[in-house]
Amino acid sequence: MSDHYFSATPASADERRTINVPLAGRTRAVQVARGVFSAERIDQGTGVLLQHAPQPPAAGTFLDLGCGWGPIALTLGLRSPDAQVWAVDVNERALDLTRANAESLGLTNLHAVVADQLPDDVRFDLIWSNPPIRVGKQVLHDLLREWLPRLTPDGVAYLVVQRNLGSDSLQRWLIDQGFPTERFTSVKGFRVLRVSAAGG
Repeated sequence: MSDHYFSATPASADERRTINVPLAGRTRAVQVARGVFSAERIDQGTGVLLQHAPQPPAAGTFLDLGCGWGPIALTLGLRSPDAQVWAVDVNERALDLTRANAESLGLTNLHAVVADQLPDDVRFDLIWSNPPIRVGKQVLHDLLREWLPRLTPDGVAYLVVQRNLGSDSLQRWLIDQGFPTERFTSVKGFRVLRVSAAGG
């Protein structure tokens, strides 16, 4: 079986190593491993989101959807220490790395879980995501249908999507689903979409 970052249990050996990456304005050491999305660095799309999305609120409940080894969730936790940050992924290795990285950075406000472990009544003031486009359109749409309705009435999501992987068609689809969506910015071939709660 091929080893995908969206596998629940990656087949490759869990050989961890430390890399230095820019997070929340400083260079920080984090653990990465094969079998997890962008295991060598912060990928370009995530970098665009981290550099160009607005400063998160000081407090609230935030979600990183498809967290990988944690660059988005860690940034949210570092920038907003009074917030509760949930990091969700199907990949157990990714979640374990996110937990380890949060602990090493002293973050006690970050919870890395599979979807079933996140209480149904939790609602999000902010969602940041580099969504897993390569899982296919149907799976991606199902994922967004599951999580975007959990925005609070004033909540907002920022999604980074490569232009040539369908960002504009995704924007139209989100609008058709009742989620007001606008192109927040466009950088290096990536769009950052700002998605408001349905009815917002």
